Amino acid sequence: MSSHMHKQLKALEQPEARADLTAINRGIEKESLRITARGHLAQTHHPYGLGSALSHPSITTDYSEALLEFITPVSSSVDQSLLQLEDIHSFTYQKIGKELLWSASMPCLMTGEKGIPVAQYGSSNVARMKTVYRYGLGHRYGRLMQTIAGIHYNFSMPATFWQRTWRDAGSPGDIADYTTQHYLGLIRNFSRLSWILIYLFGASPAVCASFLNGRRDHGLQLFDGDARSLCMPYGTALRMGSLGYNSDAQKNLNVCYNSLDTYIETLCAAIMQPHPAYRDIPSGKGGNYQQLNDSLLQIENEFYSPIRPKRVAMSGEAPLRALVRGGIEYIEVRCVDISPFTPVGLDAEQLRFMDTFLLYCLLQESPACEDNEQARQVANLEAIISRGREPGLSLQRDGGDVPMVQWARELLEEMAPLAALLDSAYNIHDYQTSLGNQMLKLDNPELTPSARVLREMRERRQPFFKVAMAYSEQWARYFRQRPLSHETQSLFEEASQRSLQAQKDTERADQLSFENYLENFYAQYKSL
Repeated sequence: MSSHMHKQLKALEQPEARADLTAINRGIEKESLRITARGHLAQTHHPYGLGSALSHPSITTDYSEALLEFITPVSSSVDQSLLQLEDIHSFTYQKIGKELLWSASMPCLMTGEKGIPVAQYGSSNVARMKTVYRYGLGHRYGRLMQTIAGIHYNFSMPATFWQRTWRDAGSPGDIADYTTQHYLGLIRNFSRLSWILIYLFGASPAVCASFLNGRRDHGLQLFDGDARSLCMPYGTALRMGSLGYNSDAQKNLNVCYNSLDTYIETLCAAIMQPHPAYRDIPSGKGGNYQQLNDSLLQIENEFYSPIRPKRVAMSGEAPLRALVRGGIEYIEVRCVDISPFTPVGLDAEQLRFMDTFLLYCLLQESPACEDNEQARQVANLEAIISRGREPGLSLQRDGGDVPMVQWARELLEEMAPLAALLDSAYNIHDYQTSLGNQMLKLDNPELTPSARVLREMRERRQPFFKVAMAYSEQWARYFRQRPLSHETQSLFEEASQRSLQAQKDTERADQLSFENYLENFYAQYKSL
């Protein structure tokens, strides 16, 4: 253990610091495809009973009308966050009739690009912007890629933590800048080590052949000779690889997390500068909007990254403008697969490990990242995605190769004191139990979710679709039989009605043309 980490642990052992550990803030954003009872992508509109996808605080859509996104309120309790996510699922099942929620990250039965309805949000300018942005994604990357679902985990330390650590450091500069620099350090360490999350929790080693839509450049193998399913035999997370949220066009976008200014400048340039490959996609001429602009990125959300620095934006405010205004407020982890083996796609054990891991990334020393190190990070992540459970797999570290299992074991052992501190703060033993269970996955890769997916396909003699469909039906029964309290039911019903009214209010309040609305929005980037 480094002297820096030892000092951080000593500071966390103080009574006031332990209180900070119980006030870690977290939020979950979980995507789920709506499917028919036979496993096809739903072609129906967003259910009216779920309110407005534009305005509802907990239930919206991502790329497609059929791709629901559930958002939990910020909470300092792991169990409360999961309970809230279960409640959202239970309420949703009341409103979707015979349809189901798909239980995996890689999609259900697909019928090609035309069978994927793009999300609609109403007639307001902000609604139209959201839909046009999605049209642009479809033209640039294909609609099929946009049906891959995942989970985003939002994490932040409480204000009291930052006030104490800033004071203990001698109150250097502005506390917002101090907080931002340390969140950037977390992001740099996460980028170095995120491969371990993919190994431990990746749950998408296989895909239904219908998703490939005739593609031959996928690099996958037939699963046990069955043309209905393809897989990577030692793979962990196809969602994070070339079939998923990955972009060849963005490979030369060198985003650096050494400073917030550099991060903002790089993304601003990508948003404002035309990209030749996209110039033939209509972006407003004659009122025809098939994308928001012809730049490398339409908006910053298009940048595909396993982690993002974030701040809650004000109405109409661009995310980068929000970061300039107040610095980093929280981080968003974006590399979490949906596990078909739990009702909501992840569980308390996983969340507690992620808390431990993110706290480790925050407290560990985090030197500036250089280009050659970024190349190693990309190579390591690709190796874990495609070959993570391969016996004897090595990764690149400090200019040489190291066995993955050895490196992973070292990391988990270094996290042990943090897990113990979290358990002490909460008066539980769950963080150490979670850490111990992850260690078992290093000794036995068959314990990983990715291995379990392939094992169940083999044992049941079923393709990926049928295994995932069986879990979708199982969790549908679970949520349909799970009652909501009268108070919770009323809160959801009221939120749906308020969201519908809020959408109408937004539509009535519009005064600008869509062209002027976009001009004002993009003017924010010019002034950064």
